Order: sequence, then structure tokens, then C-alpha cells
Amino acid sequence: MKILIFTPVLALIISCSGKKEEPQPKEAFHIQGNRVTIMNNDPVLKKITTETVTEQESGNSITSAGTIETIPNNYAEIASPFSGRVIRSFVSIGQHVNAGSPVFEILAPGYSSVQKDYSDALNDLRLAEKNYKRQQDLVKHGVGIQKELEEAETEYKNKKTSLSNASSTLNAYNSKGSGGTYIIKAPISGEIISNKIVTGQYLKEDSEPVVIIAELSKVWISGAVKEKDIRFISPGDPVSVKVNTYPDMEITGKVYHISELVDEDTRSIKVLIQCDNPQRKLKPGMYAAVTYSAGTEKAVVIPSGALMQQGDRQYVWIQSGKQEFIKRIVIPGNTSEKTVRINSGLKPGDIIMTQGGIYMPDTQ
Repeated sequence: MKILIFTPVLALIISCSGKKEEPQPKEAFHIQGNRVTIMNNDPVLKKITTETVTEQESGNSITSAGTIETIPNNYAEIASPFSGRVIRSFVSIGQHVNAGSPVFEILAPGYSSVQKDYSDALNDLRLAEKNYKRQQDLVKHGVGIQKELEEAETEYKNKKTSLSNASSTLNAYNSKGSGGTYIIKAPISGEIISNKIVTGQYLKEDSEPVVIIAELSKVWISGAVKEKDIRFISPGDPVSVKVNTYPDMEITGKVYHISELVDEDTRSIKVLIQCDNPQRKLKPGMYAAVTYSAGTEKAVVIPSGALMQQGDRQYVWIQSGKQEFIKRIVIPGNTSEKTVRINSGLKPGDIIMTQGGIYMPDTQ
């Protein structure tokens, strides 16, 4: 009877010889420089779509920053033309007023002087007229002197001129006050956006404005356009406007005025845009982005999903073979939600990867 004995070494040999080797994973890509070849039957192939590049009509646009401003004729700062004490206020912040509405009333000795000048000029005219008529009557009856009549006539004309000047001065203040009180009125219709009137305060005639009125149903946006782009813009052109405060609000306007001067430091030209503002959401001082339309032209336009980012550069994958793609750096232009214009790097006839670029490996 034979007994078989397995030694540990022999057992180890048998154990090692019976072990199955694990299959090595196949590479999905073959990379050579900026060229990538996708291996046969790799799942990535099913996630890739391509498209042939063509030229399309593309709108040119220019975007610049701007600041919302009040229209000068729709804005008024009101100060007192006389030194005096405020005795009554007729307005409050946020109130709408019409042109000619009373704003505040002051007790102003200076206004009393204007009233007195008018009253004195009126009395002087009456006396000069009376003397002139008397001299006319004397000459008519042969007892008067022609020289005295001429002097009376000259005096009468001078007094008429003095009264006219005094009347114009009085009317210029547009007040119905009396006895030294003066009522300041609104020069324009609009909303009281600043009110510093305090009953009893003393105002000097050179004091800062105490009331500001603005009519904000229309506003200006003051922007700057580069000298090289100004040829694309004309008065009356439509523009679109965006403000950070209301990112979803559609705002349109028109080019109102293009300055005749060039800013020598920035080589830009000031452009004013007028916008309707019925809800008063556009506030003076807000920043805005203004986009001007600059016509259309033929250009290469691709789907936004085809454009990839690498650091500060952008690129697309161009098909160079059946399963072969080359990374191409491009310079994009105007973009929209779904498309991007390519200014440099592509030409009609190139076949680009429109989907699946995120699955491609990094290359040089």
C-alpha cells in the first residue's frame, strides 16, 4: 500500500498553478498630443453627437455699461429766492405735484422790497401820466411850453419802462403771497423725491435746495461706446437694457443722443438712451448693461453645448476620422441661450462634437 504525502512546497506549487489571472481593462482612449481616438465599442461613442459647421445670419451687437439718470427737463431743485423764515409747507416726500402747485411759504423781507418797488413804480407812473396829460392840455390851449410837454412825455415813457421791469420782477417769482410772505411753487409736475423743509427754519437766499421734484415716467441711461463701434449706432436705434436689480425684467429703449465729443482718456463716446419707466422701477444712479443692435452678417454659429472650457481658453472637438477627434482652440463672440458665435478657429465644413465633450479626456 502506497501512501502519498504532499509537502507544503508541492501544495504551494499546485495552488499557484491553479490560480486564474484577472483580465486587464482595455483603454477607452488613445491620446496623442491633442488628438484623441476612441476605442471600438466604447460606451462613450453612444454619448457623442456631431454636426457640420455652416455659416448663418448672425446679429451683431455691442454691450456697454451705463448709469440711469433723470432727464434734466424733468428734474427740479427748489431753493428759496429770498432770505426768510418758513411759515408753512404744502408737500411731503413721495407726493405728486403739478406744475404751479404751492410747495412752501416763507416770510421774506426781500419779497416785501420787490412788492414795494412795484407799488412805487405804479404810483410814479400814475403821477407822470397825470403830468403828461396836463402838459398836453396846456399846449392845446396855447398856454403851455412845447419843451415842458416833451420832458413830461419822456418822463412818462421812463416810468412805464420802470413799472414794466418791476412787474416782470414780481411775476418772475410767481407768487400770490402778500404782506412779505412768499409762496414758492413747483416749476414742473412730478414726485417729491427729497424734502428738507422744516416749518420755522430760516433760509438764506443762497441756501442749498430744500425740495427736489423729479418726473420719472421716462429716464435716461448714460453709456459710453468705444470709438471703433460708434459707426454702428444711430439716433432712434432700439436697444435692450438689463439691470441687476431686476434681472428678469425686459427693458427696451431708444438711442436719444450721441455726443459730438470723444473722451480722450477712454476713446469712447457718450450715448444717451431714453427708456419708459411707468412703474418707477428704474432709479437714478442704478447701473445698467445696454445692448445695441449693430446689424447682421454671415458668421459661424454653433450650439452652446459644443463649446468647452479649459482654464481661460475655450475649445471644441473637431472630428478628424471615424472615431478620432482633435481639440481646437476657438475665439467665441456673441452668445445666446442656445448658440454661440465663433469669431475665429472654425470654418464651414468642419465637423464638431456637439454633445459628449464632457466625457473626453484631458489633452495638451
